[in-house]
Amino acid sequence: MSAVPHGRFILGRVLTRIDHVGIAVPDIDAAVEAYTRLVGRPPSHRQRVDSDGIEAVMFEVGESRVELLGSTGPDSKIAGFLERRGGGLHHVAYGVDDVQEALDEYTGLGLRTLDSSPRRGAAGRLVAFLHPSAGAGVLTELCMADPEPDHAAE
Repeated sequence: MSAVPHGRFILGRVLTRIDHVGIAVPDIDAAVEAYTRLVGRPPSHRQRVDSDGIEAVMFEVGESRVELLGSTGPDSKIAGFLERRGGGLHHVAYGVDDVQEALDEYTGLGLRTLDSSPRRGAAGRLVAFLHPSAGAGVLTELCMADPEPDHAAE
């Protein structure tokens, strides 16, 4: 393991928990039915995020969640992901205390980001993404509760 420059966050101190795992699905309703059987309860949250072209459905699993991601149109990022890779793991989302601060730290460490500032995501969260190259080929989401929940994505 390489050393981290003094004063820099190390991943374990920036990332406070696994918030959720995002799974891209070609048929959101079929996936909701399957996960309802799998976890033994209905989803805790369902929301369209038109700005991202997705429908997100959350299932509570212990202290974390599973987020099913369906496309709302052929031009969404999820539609492109499904076309290239099929259904399956899309991202791992880590809770952080401050998304902007985490982005700044990771940029300072030379990691490639997909967002330069937080944006509103599903379920009352502020989110930003790191390029898959930062997470050994897996898209990484940084998220925190939105301090202005009245403005959460719809």
